[in-house]
Amino acid sequence: MNIISTDAASPPAGHYSQAISHQGTLYISGQLPVGPSGAHNLEASFTEQAQIALNNLLAILKAAGGEPSDLLKVTVYVVGVQHWPAFDQVYAELLGSHRPARAVVPVPELHHGYLVEIEALARVAVHSGAGHAEV
Repeated sequence: MNIISTDAASPPAGHYSQAISHQGTLYISGQLPVGPSGAHNLEASFTEQAQIALNNLLAILKAAGGEPSDLLKVTVYVVGVQHWPAFDQVYAELLGSHRPARAVVPVPELHHGYLVEIEALARVAVHSGAGHAEV
């Protein structure tokens, strides 16, 4: 098991890691729209919040050696189902043609009053002792 950490995404604000990789699977913790410096973006529009949260997730994926096409499953928590179409647009722009399994879960509220939180599972290379990688 490896802990994945990058300065290119928001730092953990609690007792958790940005991500953990284990046996070829990357488990990315829920990403809020907090900037890499830890700056909060509570006044940002839903679209801006979705972009920030997704960029955090993609930065963590990159730090683990992955890319968007390695995403297996994405879970999105949105405050209000009315934001679903806006999320779809941002998601399609950042992920391109890749379509991992996904769930969008409308919730009554999120930490700090944010409107979106995103977590994911992805495949990552498993490094053998000989320096070779397997996926």
